[in-house]
Amino acid sequence: MPTVLAIAAHPDDIEFVMAGTLLLLGASGWELHYLNLSTGNLGSTTKSPATTAQVRRREARAAARELGAVWHAPFCNDLEIFYDARALRRLAAVIRAVAPDAILTHSPQDYMEDHMNTCRLAVSAAFVRALPGYQTVPKTRPAQQPVTIYHANPHGLRDGLRRRVHPGAFVDTTTVHERKTSALRCHRSQDQFLDATQGMSSYLRTMDDLSREVGALSGRFVHAEGWRRHLHWGFCGPDDDPLRAALGERYLINQRYEESLNSAP
Repeated sequence: MPTVLAIAAHPDDIEFVMAGTLLLLGASGWELHYLNLSTGNLGSTTKSPATTAQVRRREARAAARELGAVWHAPFCNDLEIFYDARALRRLAAVIRAVAPDAILTHSPQDYMEDHMNTCRLAVSAAFVRALPGYQTVPKTRPAQQPVTIYHANPHGLRDGLRRRVHPGAFVDTTTVHERKTSALRCHRSQDQFLDATQGMSSYLRTMDDLSREVGALSGRFVHAEGWRRHLHWGFCGPDDDPLRAALGERYLINQRYEESLNSAP
C-alpha cells in the first residue's frame, strides 16, 4: 500500500492546504499519516498555553480521524520550531518509521517562520532517512524507500515579500471539499483566535476562498490545492510524480510553471 505523510507546523495547517489531496489519496488506496510539529500552545487569547495545547491536541486527533489518517504526536511548541538537531532527529525518526512514498509539507517561502522551518526540517529529515550513520531519536533503522516531496501553497499564494507564488500542479479537490471543511471544523478553538490575531473573520470561509482561488487559477476546477515538486536529488527518480500517477485527471500540470523552470532568469 503506498503511503503519504503530511508534515505541517500547526494544528489546522494540514486542513487548510493539504487535506483535500490526502482525502483523494485515501480514496485511491493510500495509507495516510498526519503530523503537526507544534502543539499549537499559543493558539488562544483566553486560555493558558498548557490548556490550549491540550485542546488543540484533541482537535487535531479528531481531524486526523475525519481524514482517515494516522495521527503522530507533536514535539515542538508554537514559535519554537527551529531548524536544529533535536527537531531534525525526531522528525527523521518519524519519516523512517512511516517510510512514505510522498511527503506533503509547507512552501519554502511563507508568511511565518514556523511554516518555513517545518519545510526545511521535512526536506532534511527525508534526505537523511537512508543514511545509516545518522542517529535519530528514538533510534530507527534507515529507510531506503524513494520519497517525492511536494510543497503546498503558501498562505495567500504569496511569499514573505508579497511576490506571487504559482503552483506547479493543481489537484481537483471539488468532490472532497465538504469533507475537507468538516476536518477543518474540528479545530473549533481557532475561529475566535484567527479572527482576533490574523484578521481571518471565519477560518472556514478563509479556507474556502483560498480553495476557490486556486481552483480558478487552474482554469478547470472549482476547488483545488496547489503543489510544487521538490528537486529529486537524494530523494527519488527525476520523473517520479506519485500524485500524478495516483490521481490521474484530478491532477493538472501547470504548463506555464513547467516552462518557467527552464527559462533564463
